[in-house]
Order: sequence, then structure tokens, then C-alpha cells
Amino acid sequence: MAGTRLIQWLNLLVFALVMLKTEGVNVGITFVKDAVAKGAVCLDGSPPAYHWDKGFGAGINKWLVHFEGGGWCNNVTTCLSRTKTRLGSSKLMDKEIAFSGILSRFQKFNPDFYNWNRIKVRYCDGASFTGDVATVNPANNLHFRGARVWRAIIEDLLSKGMKDAKNAILSGCSAGGLTSILHCDSFRSLVPVGAKVKCLADAGYFINANDVSGAQHIQEFYSQVVATHGSAKNLPSSCTSKIRPGLCFFPQNMAQQIQTPIFFVNAAYDSWQIKNILAPGVADPHGTWHECKLNVKKCSPNQIKTMQDFRLQFLSALSKAGTFSPKGLFIDSCYAHCQTETQETWLRDDSPVLGKTTISKAVGDWYYDRSPFQKIDCPYPCNPTCHNRIFDPQEHPEL
Repeated sequence: MAGTRLIQWLNLLVFALVMLKTEGVNVGITFVKDAVAKGAVCLDGSPPAYHWDKGFGAGINKWLVHFEGGGWCNNVTTCLSRTKTRLGSSKLMDKEIAFSGILSRFQKFNPDFYNWNRIKVRYCDGASFTGDVATVNPANNLHFRGARVWRAIIEDLLSKGMKDAKNAILSGCSAGGLTSILHCDSFRSLVPVGAKVKCLADAGYFINANDVSGAQHIQEFYSQVVATHGSAKNLPSSCTSKIRPGLCFFPQNMAQQIQTPIFFVNAAYDSWQIKNILAPGVADPHGTWHECKLNVKKCSPNQIKTMQDFRLQFLSALSKAGTFSPKGLFIDSCYAHCQTETQETWLRDDSPVLGKTTISKAVGDWYYDRSPFQKIDCPYPCNPTCHNRIFDPQEHPEL
């Protein structure tokens, strides 16, 4: 009996190891040390970094540059706190991270991009790679240099083969998704002329909406981010010449001017936006939204109604990006945030679908011009394929 159990346990272990090996592969870190001399550094002055899984076969001249997410810091206090984490210091970053989803090297899990050069750029500037304040206050030693980091990373990749790119995608998740929106045309201008260049923003379409108390919490927050990091000069002038720079951090106010084809993957009930834009803690002092934000199935009918209204605001904001044909849309009705980096939502047997199409197939068809894709899901809870996030209260005490 004991022997049978041991064999079963070993079989489970082997299966787990096989799945780990196929769905995610660890990729080592590269520090861009010569960027320090250019002042292109993380918040604490450490060098920027990325992880690179090299292309092979037919993908050797194809490049996917994916930017990590992680929110923003809006003042000296919040930026200093980030320097004690990987989001402000490359000294604290993992030396290896797992690549899966759109970053996977396996054809089964990533059929259109598996053999490309796949890069994940680490996020350590706190302003979606837009900041550039020349002076450094010796009292706090904070470096607001995200725009310099952006340039240094791209130049480093160009020197390592991207200058010969035939195909390229700028992508990102969350704050990295916003990076791919804000820098989309800049990326196209830096990649070789003649390359097929497109952008992909996953959970990066943050909207300017009032919170449940009626306050403009996210608008004020973004204005503080832009002011603290000196971001205005690195935001699209087509936007900053017309409205306050802080408002140009919202894609609804600048995406229409993007010339490069771009695809927006987003949940209409984006869990980060529900938690931090619609119902942030400051707007919910009695914790009425606490359980709802942890698990959408615990939301009251009134809270669901508020979220349905938020969805309509999101779709209205999204419409301001324009309806030109090079744009792609995969807007599902899931309670989720970032769906391209994770294998279960990018491409698996039970992945979310719209029009019987997975995110992976929709993005691949759009990139390679096999067919356009612009689909918006029906309201929650109509999509049974959703992977709705359930948050652990111990890991998210702020909720």
C-alpha cells in the first residue's frame, strides 16, 4: 500500500515538473550597466534591467519587448518606499523569472510568438517610463529617470540585434500596458524602417472616472505622478498642448493620436481599476466594498449595478481611442487584470474566449493581418469562460 502511494506521489511530482517545464521557463536577468553613466537608472540609482529569451529559427529577427507593470508612485514618500522593493531597485529583483503566456518559448502555448526574441523589461521608475528630472536631491537620493531608462533599454536591444528586426511588438501589462500606449509611436520610430511594428496594451487602458464617493481620486493621483517625475515633456505634445499634462496619462485623452497599429486587451471590469479607481480605500472608509473587491461573487446587487455603470464609462473612454481598422480590441467581461502574461488566460484549453477566440489567437491574427479583431463582451456575468480573480485578504490588506 505504501509502495503504491509512493509511486502515485512520484507520478504526480513528475507531472508537476513537466507542466512547470512546459508552461513556464526561467530566464536570467541582464543589467544595463552602461546606462548608469547616462543617468538612466531606477529610483534608487541602480541600473535598469530586463530578461531576454533569445529568438530562434524563423524568429531570429523578430522582437517582442514586453514591459512589466506595478503601479506608480506620486510623491517622495511613496517613491522612497518603492526603493525598498524590486519596483524601485534592480538590486532587489529576482535574478530569474518564469516566462509564460505571450512570453512562452513553446509553440503549443504561444504559437505566433514562441520563437521570437522575447524580452521582459523590469519596472523600477514608478511613472511608466516617462519621468526625467535632471537634479537629484541628496536628502532622498531619488532618481526620476524613467524616460531615460526607456531609451537606454531600447538602444541596448538595438545594439544586440534589434537593429535588424523584421517584425517587432511593444507590449506591456498594467503600468507596462500604459507604457506601451504612451511610447507606441516612439518605439516604431526607433525600430528599423520597413519592420512590421505594432503595439499591444494589456490592462493598460486606465480611465478617468470618479470614485464611489464622487471624488476625482485617480485624476489627482496621476497629476501628482506627472508633477513628481517631470513627465510632461515626455507625454505626447498633441495632448499636452491642449490639456493639463496629468490628464495625458489617461489613454482616452491621447490614444486617438497614435499612428502605429495597437491592440487593447482589457477586462471591462478590470480588477485593479475597480479596487483603485472606482472604490479605493480612501473612498470607502467603512470597508463596504472590501469583500466585493476580493471576490466579485460577493458583491451586492447595488455594487454590481455600480460596476455595470463603470463598464459603460470604460467603454465610453475606450471609444475615444477611435475606431480605425488597425486597432484591435479584446474587451472581456471578466474580473481580471493582465491576461497576456499568464498561460491560463493567454492560451489554454479553458482560456477566456470572445467569439470562440482566445486572446492568443485574436492577437496573432491581428498582428499577422490574417483577420481583424474588435470584440467587446456582453455585461457580467455573461461569459462563462472568464477567469475571475479571487484575492487573498492576507496578501491584500489594503483592501
